[in-house]
Amino acid sequence: MIVLAGEDENDCKILAELVRAHHPGLGNSRIVRINDPVRLKKKTGGDLESSVRALVGKARGKALQQKGQLAAFAVHEDLDGYADDRYRAVRRTIAAELNRQCPADSAYALAAWESEGWLLLFPEAFPRVRSKWKIPAQLRGKDTGLIDDPKGKLKRELKSPSFRESDGPLIAAAAAKHGLLTAPVGHNRSHADLVADFGRWTPRP
Repeated sequence: MIVLAGEDENDCKILAELVRAHHPGLGNSRIVRINDPVRLKKKTGGDLESSVRALVGKARGKALQQKGQLAAFAVHEDLDGYADDRYRAVRRTIAAELNRQCPADSAYALAAWESEGWLLLFPEAFPRVRSKWKIPAQLRGKDTGLIDDPKGKLKRELKSPSFRESDGPLIAAAAAKHGLLTAPVGHNRSHADLVADFGRWTPRP
């Protein structure tokens, strides 16, 4: 069983699509979510250790509740910042602590700037959700980890209807359906790091 934790349900749904696309070896493993919001990026030392311990405990409890075995645990959080030196330091510290405490495969999905920055890597998925949506040239094929407030930019650019945060999972699902999630247009260090983590997970029967 794969357990996810994140800032909200929308982020976890996007993360679930990425898990499925980049780890087909998961086989029949179920993906479930714990509801507790993640707040790790500003923690260090003992505070970080205890927060990760609590999250891992809840992941194990969720798997037990669902009568399954914890196979992997992925934790999402928006950085609200660029994929820069701060990103690398925060991700390295928290990923190491998560890996140390989790008894199963783990991944720390620290999105730069936020999950919408990942969605911009799949511009052709947007019109699959709303026919009038088109990602403008200035947001296509870029390093989306260096785009500030991508959610706000999508809200300003995409109308009829206006883009909402709840559209994110629909876009991720459309990208998965049409084979786009494994062929990003552009780059985002935080997305690439997450995909690399998935590549180290153990295939499941």
